[in-house]
Amino acid sequence: MIRVLLADDHPVVRDGLRGMLADADDIEVVGEAGDGAEAVDVAAVQAPDVVLMDLRMPGVDGVAAIRRLAARGLPAKVLVLTTYDTDRDVVPAIEAGATGYLLKDTPRDQLCQAIRAAARGEAVLSPSVAGRLMGRIREPATEPLSNRELEVLALIAQGCTNRDAAGRLFISEATVKTHLLHIYAKLGVNDRAAAVATAFSRGLLHP
Repeated sequence: MIRVLLADDHPVVRDGLRGMLADADDIEVVGEAGDGAEAVDVAAVQAPDVVLMDLRMPGVDGVAAIRRLAARGLPAKVLVLTTYDTDRDVVPAIEAGATGYLLKDTPRDQLCQAIRAAARGEAVLSPSVAGRLMGRIREPATEPLSNRELEVLALIAQGCTNRDAAGRLFISEATVKTHLLHIYAKLGVNDRAAAVATAFSRGLLHP
């Protein structure tokens, strides 16, 4: 029997997951948690084999909870189950130690299969997440943007002209242009629009 802990801040989601798993003969829900801190505490008591972990929860979020589980030596495998598949969500969760990453629209049968695979220690990724990670691997390594370059790019994304950005940052317009040239080179683009679009797609800027 695979022991599962449900960690999600929405009770209706936990109820839905419990219902989805009720008919699986080899899966038993042994606990629930409404945030990351509670998930770690419940895991310490119930010793689940798999934790279905939402990422965006109040207080201690999913990524921090994954790190805490590892720090306390709790052996549960973490299967992220979330609505979000952006780089800024996927990569930290995987780096923190998540065994798998699925989206909440995953069909019941696939979810059960993923829980079984995670319990065996096998990596489980939704197709969109797998494709995103492959894309990151295939991207050539680039020098990260500096804090000042990110500030300039954020203002450009808001519609500021070079002169506007210079005024807000108390630097010269020529310096803004130099920063933009560096940004283009680092992102592999040729203009402002492409730089902004690429920055959003890579999680460097957020709406």
